[in-house]
Parts: sequence; structure tokens; C-alpha cells
Amino acid sequence: MTNLGGLDVKLIISVLASLVMVGAYIPYFRDIFLKKTRPHVYTWLIWAITMGTATAGLWYGGGGWGTLSMLVVTTLVFAVFLLSLKFGTRNITIADTIVLMAALLATVAWWRLNNPLLAVVMVSVIDGLGYIPSFRKTFEEPWTETPSSWAIFAISNALTIISLGEYNFLTLIYMVTTIVANVSIFSLCLFRRKLVSRP
Repeated sequence: MTNLGGLDVKLIISVLASLVMVGAYIPYFRDIFLKKTRPHVYTWLIWAITMGTATAGLWYGGGGWGTLSMLVVTTLVFAVFLLSLKFGTRNITIADTIVLMAALLATVAWWRLNNPLLAVVMVSVIDGLGYIPSFRKTFEEPWTETPSSWAIFAISNALTIISLGEYNFLTLIYMVTTIVANVSIFSLCLFRRKLVSRP
């Protein structure tokens, strides 16, 4: 345990990661209520299901204080899912529905696993599937997302990695997957905004 003046540095970084994540969601929630951001309900439903288990996986894998920020994220993701039922995009395709069904079927299989490592690998894959509808929607409608929030999501995830009690495949795979995906949505949004006029 690393201490700084009697304080656990991992705890400090975990609290910082949680505060950064809350800060990332403030403009996201604001833009939802202003009807500027329209989250994809399928994406946030998948994440609401997977993040709770990923949080449990982090704790089981020795994530320690790093689990705190994931608990905060799970709560915020569930809140966005509830808001997306009313304020979310209507740009939902058959392909999006197929992705949702595949993710839900994979989730049922994943819940039946008695192998923490395989479960976290599967949750990372399922979570990645959850990004697909939002990637498509962001490509077509880049002005319906809040890019700053996605960048800060990635920063918070990086801080969560730093705050982990142990570094191993079990504790890292999910967090690294989400960092890459969040940076990808942020980059796609900025790139497409240069090509698509603001509605």
C-alpha cells in the first residue's frame, strides 16, 4: 500500500477518478435535457447490465479502491439508460437490434459461467458490442453526442487503472477496452463534425 502523509494514494486516485467521472456526466446530462445529446437506448441498456458485473469482477480480481469509481460509473450509466427511454435517439436500425440480442444472449451465457476470468473477458466483449449502435449513430449524427464527456470518460478510466490494487488480466482487460472505445467515439465525433453540418 502506498501512503502519502498517512493517506492511501490508491484511495485518493480512486476518489479523483470518481469525481472526474461525475464531472464528465454533468455536461452529458445537461445536453440530454437540452435535447442536444440523444443517447442510444440499446448501448446504455447493455452497459447498465455489464458494468455492474464488471465492477464485481474488479473487486473479485483484487481491484481494491479502483472498484469505487466503477460503482459510481455503474450508477451513472443506469441513470443515462433511464433517460434514454425518453430522450434517446429514434435512429435505431435492425442491425442495432441484432447487436442488442447478441449481447443479451451472451450476457445470459456469461451469467452462467463459474470462471471469473472468462466472465470478465465476455463482459468486455459484450460491452464492446454495446458501443456498436452508438458508433453507428455517432457516424451518422455526430452532433447528437457530447464529445467532451467521452474524452473525460477515458481519462477517468485511466485514473481507475492507476488506482487498482493489483494489475492483472482480470483487472485490466475491461478498463483498457473501455478506454479504447471511449477515445474512439470521441475521435469519431470530432472527425464527423468536420464533414456533417450542425442540424
